[in-house]
Amino acid sequence: MPALVQLVAQLPASLTAAVLVVQHFAPDSDGEHLVKRLARHTELDCRLAVSGDPIEAGTLYLAPPDRHLLVKDRQKPYTFVTKGPRENNYRPAVDALFRSAAVTYGPAVVGVVLTGMLHDGTAGLEFIKRCGGVAVVQDPQDAEFPSMPETALRNVAVDYVVPLNMLGPLLEEITRGTVPDTTATNIPEDLKHEAAIAERVVGNTEDVEKIGHIVPLTCPDCGGNLWELEHGQVLRYRCHTGHTFTANFLLRETQHNLEETLWVALRMMEERRNLLSAMATREPGVYASHQTERIEELKKHVNRLREFLLNGNAASSSAASPQEDYD
Repeated sequence: MPALVQLVAQLPASLTAAVLVVQHFAPDSDGEHLVKRLARHTELDCRLAVSGDPIEAGTLYLAPPDRHLLVKDRQKPYTFVTKGPRENNYRPAVDALFRSAAVTYGPAVVGVVLTGMLHDGTAGLEFIKRCGGVAVVQDPQDAEFPSMPETALRNVAVDYVVPLNMLGPLLEEITRGTVPDTTATNIPEDLKHEAAIAERVVGNTEDVEKIGHIVPLTCPDCGGNLWELEHGQVLRYRCHTGHTFTANFLLRETQHNLEETLWVALRMMEERRNLLSAMATREPGVYASHQTERIEELKKHVNRLREFLLNGNAASSSAASPQEDYD
């Protein structure tokens, strides 16, 4: 929010463009409070977006908590707010907004990515560029959290990279020019399909097969099949219910799921070791000796798995501080 407040403070009420904003915050956040906070620092007319709002110059529309903000109708554009599937695990997602705006407005769109973590906004900027629009990124060296700007710069042919205090004047300069003719714009068919899926909330396999091919991966959100999308430079995946991921996010998500699975495996092995110990104590003789061998073998596996999890990877175990054996 501090970066967003600083940006909107630079924008005058006479701005010849509408400003649509996606800010990541908790689903139970007070959207109206955030709008009032922005309004205290800008001359723009600030609103919490609701479906059906006509999109007007000099007005800021903030995506509500836990809702995507989309754009519809090129002739008389208006906002469309929906609780559709998350994209890169975000709702609202700026990629969803950028795609919708790019399909509706084509070259009249200026996409801006500010400070932020992870990868949201990268695919969206590419959508805008493919439709003839302009991509702007906050200088990563000027960003409190440089991950989003850096990822965008690595993957998209960005037009402008500027520090935060220069973004307002730049946007004024860009929007003062002649508004590009959007009536004859050639919008890529795959983006039209994706925008339609987002508007309908849930797609189907036929929709996704038009823009990608199925791969042996599963959606981390719903467990369905994933399709690898075949267009654009940013590698992305989508399931037929609408969840969408960049490859970078999907890799991070699978790493997290793998770690959780290994912790569960460690717990189960320790419980099995405890049960065998109790059985060996209660049942003397040869059977107890056999149980002791099994317990010792389990201890070795538990120690290896614990060391792997605590050190991050097996290769780094020798460099890490030694772990005491489990006993």
